Amino acid sequence: MKRISLTQYLVEEQRQHNTIPAELRLLIEVVARACKTISHAVGKGALGEVMGSAETENVQGEVQKKLDIISNDILLEANEWGGHLAAMASEEMETIHLIPNRYPKGEYLLLFDPLDGSSNIDVNVSIGTIFSVLKAPEGMGVPTEQDFLQPGSQQVAAGYAVYGPQTVLVLTTGNGVNCFTLDREMGSWVLTQRNMQIPTETKEFAINASNARHWFPPVTRYVNELLAGDSGPRSSNFNMRWIASMVADVHRILSRGGVFIYPADTRDTKMPGKLRLMYEANPMAFLVEQAGGAATNGAQRILDIQPEKLHQRVPVFLGSKSEVERVTAYHQE
Repeated sequence: MKRISLTQYLVEEQRQHNTIPAELRLLIEVVARACKTISHAVGKGALGEVMGSAETENVQGEVQKKLDIISNDILLEANEWGGHLAAMASEEMETIHLIPNRYPKGEYLLLFDPLDGSSNIDVNVSIGTIFSVLKAPEGMGVPTEQDFLQPGSQQVAAGYAVYGPQTVLVLTTGNGVNCFTLDREMGSWVLTQRNMQIPTETKEFAINASNARHWFPPVTRYVNELLAGDSGPRSSNFNMRWIASMVADVHRILSRGGVFIYPADTRDTKMPGKLRLMYEANPMAFLVEQAGGAATNGAQRILDIQPEKLHQRVPVFLGSKSEVERVTAYHQE
């Protein structure tokens, strides 16, 4: 079988569908190269002295791991000088990162969660990087936060890398979802799965059940029906899976179906959900929809949400269409 590299895939995609201008192709390649570097740092683990806490907090008030900071720096440095970007935003930084004046500017905006699943770093469980690409607004001067606040439906590309037993890169440019595996000997990304599709029906769900006492009634109702198994209203047995790395949970769903739920709950009604709209929910919703699944916040399609803040949080229900539609309907009732 002929091996197709990421570059060849992107060039052919542009020739056939005209969806990937040269600037965007180069940007995606730079992000993929940065993910390769992060994968190398993650793979070294304790040997690279990258484990443990950095004793600092990010803008979310979360304690940062050393690898969070290293991954953030790798993505910033890799993407600054290429000339494809006007600005970047990261889950780890309070405000946007402008491209230094000594470099040319491009017409894209890049958002990323440099290392998703930080709690898993020190225990050698899969973690990953999530990214989202937007077009800079027409006639934009010096980029501001406002320029990033575009609905997810405006994304021109999104993807994630999972650093697990294999390192994979999953990508969409609005024409389906494809998976590339890192050939560690050759150092290249090779196309290994074309046109990933999420099965409409599923028997798996992912939720942090330890928060059950804080859930709102629609989530409690939905999960209780799943737990009741074949003797309950669903007349079917469901399995629960929870990795606590969104990238790893979503990758499982893209590979074999399922539903991923991170709801808002009663603990802090001012904080609707934990996941960030711009760095996590939007790119994942784009990928999931491109693979035939659905993604809502319980009330509306995630990609239709008009962002109000760079670090806005949202409840997330995504995965197999029939299950997402069911739990969303329970909210609407």
